Formats: sequence, C-alpha cells, structure tokens
Amino acid sequence: MITEKEIQAIVQSSEANAVSDFKPHKILSNVLWDGSELKENLRNTLYKIAIEFYLSLDIDAPIKDIIITGSLANYNYTKVSDVDLHVLFDFSEIDENVELVKNYMSAKKSIWNDKHDIKIKGHDVELYGQDVNESHHSTGVYSIMKNKWLTVPKTQSPNIDLPAVKKKSAGLMQIIDDLLDNESPSLKKIDALKEKIRNMRQAGLDRAGEYSVENLAFKVLRNSGYIERLYNKAVEVFDKSLSVESEVNESLDQKKIREFMRALIHERVRSRR
Repeated sequence: MITEKEIQAIVQSSEANAVSDFKPHKILSNVLWDGSELKENLRNTLYKIAIEFYLSLDIDAPIKDIIITGSLANYNYTKVSDVDLHVLFDFSEIDENVELVKNYMSAKKSIWNDKHDIKIKGHDVELYGQDVNESHHSTGVYSIMKNKWLTVPKTQSPNIDLPAVKKKSAGLMQIIDDLLDNESPSLKKIDALKEKIRNMRQAGLDRAGEYSVENLAFKVLRNSGYIERLYNKAVEVFDKSLSVESEVNESLDQKKIREFMRALIHERVRSRR
C-alpha cells in the first residue's frame, strides 16, 4: 500500500501542476483558434468526426448542433486537455425513456472512444452525445454548425482553496488504494466508488463551477493516475467474473443466473457513464 508520505508527495506534485494549469491563459489555445476564430480547416475536420460518430449511433433523430466545449474552448486549457466535441440531440425524440437514451449514449461514447484514437495536434478528441436539455457548466461553448460562440469565454482569476483540494484528493486516494489493495475487490464496490467520485465532481460543478474544490480534486486524481487505475480494475474484475478457469459440475439455479446477469449488465452500464 502506498504510504501517507507518498500520497502527500503525489498530491503536492499534482497541486503544483494544477496551480500552474488552472491559472488562466491570456489567449485561447492556438491548437484550435486563430485569436477567437476557429481555424477553418479544423472546423471541417471536427465536423467530419462528429458526423462519423453520429452514424455510429444508428439513430434517426436529427442533430441539433455540434459544439466544442471544455478547457480548450476556454482560457484554462493545459497540455493534456481533450478536445471535447459534443453532438447535441433532443433525447426525447430518440425514445420517450430519456434515461435509457442517456445510458445508450454513454455506452456508445465509451465504445467509440475505446475504438478510436483521434488527436488534434496531440490532444485527444473526446466525443459525447448530449441532450439539448442537459445543463452544461462550461464557460466557453462554440457551435461548429453555426460557426460562432454560443457562450463567449472570459478570463477570470480563480479562487482556489488548495488546502481543501489537497485534503479531499488525499482522502480519495487512500480510499482507492484500500479498495484496490484487496485481492478480490467487488465490482459493486468499485462502481459505487466511481459513482461517488462522479457525483462529487458534479456537485462541485453545480455549486462553484470549474474551480470548485471537488472538480479540482477530481483533476488531481486523474492527473496522478488514480482514476485510470480505478477504471482498469473495474474492467479486470468484470472480465474475471465472466472467465471460466475450471469445469463447473454443480447445476445452478437458472433464476439466480438471470438475476446475476441483469445486475452485472446494470453495473456495467453505470460504470460507463
């Protein structure tokens, strides 16, 4: 198990990078922008990528918009920022069960991003099918279809509570280490922790935006590899649960098998959100 001293070193190292990264730049990233204008050749490229993603969804609902959002549509970008490309739909036009559509989009997003490794000048392009009615917290949103800013980003001096970020991220690191050090961690517990971290981050975004303690703690976990470890372990445990190492002689109750598979599929879908 990683020691408290080692955790402290990782957090402090991550925070040092975070302080630098979270200080806003004076200009938008030249990866995508000429001043405040999207580079025309990149607009065409991103549009084509979004259309390919749309075709992979196999749905009939029309695209409402294609937007760039996240830190590369803002002044708080870093060298590891993704190009967040969102394809907007009215989920209710796909199916009346909007929650089912949301789960479907999450699964399709994961499949696409796992299958493809598309980069713009070294930055990963992350696709996401978004409901037009979904609340969005980015302070910079650019419409590729309309070729204009929907939300114009503004530079701001963030008020970062570093001691609180350090305390929260260190606590979560310890929880992750304790769970993953178990020889046979349960998928249910891993998924519960993933959901806890997701909800924590969302609550921070809702309350105080991109510079909230919760969102910055999540970025510390991501930048230090803890999020990747957690997700990799979830895949490993899931795969192991479906592997057969020896002949099973005893007959299993079919009802119990069905219940187990339903629970497993449900957990898998939730883990992909």
